[in-house]
Amino acid sequence: MKPQILQNISLKPYNTFGIDCTAKNFIEVKTVDELLEVLKLVEQEKFPSIFILGGGSNILFLNDFDGLVIKNSIKGIEKVNNTENEENITLYVGAGEKWHQFVLFCLENNYGGIENLSLIPGTVGAAPMQNIGAYGVEICNVVERVKVIDRKTKEIKWIINDECQFGYRSSIFKHQAKDKYIIIGVEFRLTKKNHILNTSYGAIQDFLYSEDTLNLNTNQIPSINQISKAVIAIRESKLPNPKEIGNGGSFFKNPEIPSNQFEELKKEFPTIVGYAVSDEITKVPAGWLIEQCGWKGKIVGNTGAHKNQALVLVNYGDAKGEEIWNLAKEIQKSVFDKFGLNIEPEINIVG
Repeated sequence: MKPQILQNISLKPYNTFGIDCTAKNFIEVKTVDELLEVLKLVEQEKFPSIFILGGGSNILFLNDFDGLVIKNSIKGIEKVNNTENEENITLYVGAGEKWHQFVLFCLENNYGGIENLSLIPGTVGAAPMQNIGAYGVEICNVVERVKVIDRKTKEIKWIINDECQFGYRSSIFKHQAKDKYIIIGVEFRLTKKNHILNTSYGAIQDFLYSEDTLNLNTNQIPSINQISKAVIAIRESKLPNPKEIGNGGSFFKNPEIPSNQFEELKKEFPTIVGYAVSDEITKVPAGWLIEQCGWKGKIVGNTGAHKNQALVLVNYGDAKGEEIWNLAKEIQKSVFDKFGLNIEPEINIVG
């Protein structure tokens, strides 16, 4: 049966910024076979461009989309045969599964490795593309391999972890192979016991051991569920709910700069914050830089930087994508003018 392409569909329900733009052509696929049929149709119809849409949580549409939007809703979570032992398990997860729902599934089954990534919006397919990360953990730590379809040849193949070229919020799927592959599923290697916990962030420590929250003894090892609770509480206190205020989460990446440059900046700005990535590289929180430039809580037309987290740009109503992007460029300029640092978008700009 020929896939039914829908025309002139509003993308407002499909992006967390709540940008009201239109896809000239739109289709949702729920199986790999459906996706393959759509790709055959793409060859015949000669669409000017294709965009693969996941959860819509890390994108900013600047204009209406003139090509074909394919909503990837391929789901399923299953154990990979002959990979389970006493310590570990490998799970294969469809690209269309919601990320946080997968985290909850792992917590229910006591599978460790992604608890620090709780409450990150979006889908599983976007996780390796962005190399999502939070509170000391990145997805590259647990990805075994990624299952993809080659857009041109329609061949289904596996990309192993080493070939994914994972970096800070980046991968081969975001850059070199951006238009080559469509991610259809991901294999994750997780722990069943002796979980490798990451509680190094101060905010997590505070939540775990404070009298007002979990109140653990300092010599007590937290469970993965307790770490997840801490992360969720921290995220909810800092980040606006996209269902209430349109946003795409962190808009900018934290710049990584030579440590000697950081030391020079510290002479001029003694309160500057930095985290050592290595002996030579220091990561500077973009939110701090933006806040120092006076943007935190500032409203510009229908958009602005959120009052609790300057790193998050928000749509206060009917902002157009261009309006948010113009604000982002103003913020970039002010940070560069003050600190001499470039802050790059973490959000994918479409249009």
